[in-house]
Amino acid sequence: MVKRVSLWDAGCPVARALDVIGDWWSLLIIRDAFDGVRRFGEFQTGLGIAKGMLATRLRDLIERGILEPAPASDGSAYKEYVLTEKGRGLFLVIVALRQWAEDHLYHPNEPKSSLLDTKTDAPVARLELRAQDGRLLDWSDTAVRKPTAAESRPASVRRARHA
Repeated sequence: MVKRVSLWDAGCPVARALDVIGDWWSLLIIRDAFDGVRRFGEFQTGLGIAKGMLATRLRDLIERGILEPAPASDGSAYKEYVLTEKGRGLFLVIVALRQWAEDHLYHPNEPKSSLLDTKTDAPVARLELRAQDGRLLDWSDTAVRKPTAAESRPASVRRARHA
């Protein structure tokens, strides 16, 4: 069995994010948590995931601060899993994946679910990337600026050299 390589210390933010949420089970658990699933059995039944696999993914998501265990809302002895603030920050990622799939992975007349604004019951607008001045951007309008050598050093090292 191949051991998973950690991307936690990678210089790329996408690689670091994938280290936390990069397998499909984790993203599907997060998706279901946004849809109100909170209990182990509900995740297991809804996803059809093996119990051991689910337990591992839930533990990892808790350790990484995406989910947190909470007492059952009905007062029973069961534990529930709720999204943390960090976990709720993944909502745009889930919506972006959803919209990409709607654009590229469905046949033209194939039925699919819709993400609706609960206040108006209207479909949610498409996500857009915009510049600071409001211009609509696509991939060719952006570039990645890598940190300089000085910026790459830990803050404690930078302070020590200037002390």
